[in-house]
Order: sequence, then C-alpha cells, then structure tokens
Amino acid sequence: MTWTIQAMSGDLSGQEIGIDRDMLVGRHQAADIVLQAAEISRKHAAFLLKEDVLWVQDLGSSNGTFVNDLRITDETLLKQGDIVQFASFKFSVLEPAQEVVVAPELEETAERIIEESSEQKAAQQMNEQGIPDLKERDASVQLTRDGMPTNVGVPKPAPIPEGVDLSKATPEPKPIPVEQPVSRVEEVKEQQKNASVGLISLIVLVILAIVAWLLFK
Repeated sequence: MTWTIQAMSGDLSGQEIGIDRDMLVGRHQAADIVLQAAEISRKHAAFLLKEDVLWVQDLGSSNGTFVNDLRITDETLLKQGDIVQFASFKFSVLEPAQEVVVAPELEETAERIIEESSEQKAAQQMNEQGIPDLKERDASVQLTRDGMPTNVGVPKPAPIPEGVDLSKATPEPKPIPVEQPVSRVEEVKEQQKNASVGLISLIVLVILAIVAWLLFK
C-alpha cells in the first residue's frame, strides 16, 4: 500500500509524494525526500511503514518535527488528514485508496442486471422507432402512387437441367367424359314417340289379321 503526503507550503506546495517504504527526510542529497532549507537538518526525520501503517519519527533535528502542531520525540502513528511539519515545511497525510473487494456472486448479479438493462433499452428504442419506412431502408427504391416499389428485380427461375424433357416429365391429364343430363322435355318426347310406334304396330297387326281372315274365308 502506498501512502501519500501533499505539500502545503513552500516551493513544493501542491506536490504529492508517495510513500511505499521507509523514507528519510532531510537536507542531505542522499535523503529520499530532500528539503533544501537551512532550518532542515541533514537527517531531519523518517517515515516508517509498518504493516501498511504509516509512522513518522524525528531523528534529533534542530528545529523539530510536528504532528498537528505538536512536537514529537518518539514514533508517532499517522492517519488520514494529519498535518506533518518539518520546521516550516507542512505536509498533509493521505491514506491509500481502499480496494473494494466484490464477491463473485455480487459481480455476476451486477453483470446480469447491466445486460438485462441493455436489452430492455434496445427493445424500447425499437418500439419507439417502429419499423422503418421503405424509403428509409433503401433510398434508391422508388414507389408508385399505390405504394408499390418500382425497378425491383424479379428473381429468374432456376435453369432446366440438360437432358430433361418436360413433356415426359409431366404427362398431360386425360379428359374425363362427363355425362350430359337428359332434360325433362326430351324425356317426354321420347315417351310419346315410343307410344306412337306401338300404336301403329298394333293397327298394322289388326289390318293384317282382317286381310288374312278375308282370304281364308
């Protein structure tokens, strides 16, 4: 974990310094945090990092080390917002950002909610927009007054394979004879005709019988 101190005065004002290990503060060039001022001792103080907790210790400096305006002599625990002062140099202490650990179950639930929300939003947009007009879908298609598209290509039928005779492949259907219904008038005429023929035959027989009786008398 990396702690941060932010300068509040002097030429370093606003500058942030990360502390991820034990670091020496002083005027000496070998110090980790160099403060160039006569009031700063060569080895003024030290930041100590113990089990991710930040401490500060004065190293017997001439002008002292202060935490929240109180001069310290021993190791002092630091926390968020503390003001550490080396002579006239002041720094604000910033704790490391806490990492949020999300349980796998909660992470899966969050992903599912986000996915469902995206699907619902897409469906809502489709409902609001509706089905696009033919002109919007293809500006090159021209419509007639009846709303029918023009200049639209009609797909051609598939070519007939070579060697296939369509006349043999599809036989012509044979005509089925249909009996014509006999009308009632024709039926009556046929009956009258048969009756006349029978009557004439009967008369002829009577005449033949008379003639034969006269001849043999």
